[in-house]
Amino acid sequence: MPAEARRRIDGYLMAAFPWYGLDEAFTGPRWLMQAVASADGTVEHGSTGHGDEPSYRVETDSEAPGKQRFAVVVTVASRPLRRSADGTGHLEATSVSSAAWLAGSGLLSCTWPSRMEHALRQEWLDQQTAIAWELADEVGGEGWSQLSLPVDGVPADFHYRESEYGWVLAGSASEGVHLGAYGRGMSAYGLGFSVVKDIATYQ
Repeated sequence: MPAEARRRIDGYLMAAFPWYGLDEAFTGPRWLMQAVASADGTVEHGSTGHGDEPSYRVETDSEAPGKQRFAVVVTVASRPLRRSADGTGHLEATSVSSAAWLAGSGLLSCTWPSRMEHALRQEWLDQQTAIAWELADEVGGEGWSQLSLPVDGVPADFHYRESEYGWVLAGSASEGVHLGAYGRGMSAYGLGFSVVKDIATYQ
């Protein structure tokens, strides 16, 4: 295994909570993204990918985004309000809104508009990021609908929304984590989530 891949997996192995991905009904490619840690090294959240690995560069082919089929599952550790590592402040508690924000911003990161002048692209990204934050903050509001999907075989309620760029959903699991997901080209309806038993199955 390449050193870079080994380091990526090591980040996931350091987490004190279980990672989630699509359940065994999904038989396509699986790949790791990144496990994110706080300043003191505590792993806070990370993502597992399924299907086509999305391009994070500015697309030159205006049709390319439409050809991608992927679903990314975001696992967020459930944390209470707590002091920062340096003791100078507090870290906000995590919630379903945290998962919704990470999923929404994740979808934006692979949805750069093609053939747009650079300054306008940044303006577009800033605008869409603000909208995603507002939607995540009001996860039970009018911008969201309800969707029931299985988590470890048990039906669970998720907040769900669609846009021209793809879909985003967010909810909670029973293992002390919040779940977010985003995708494009793959329908969210009919998906199921389960604990990843062996993170090495994600290449």
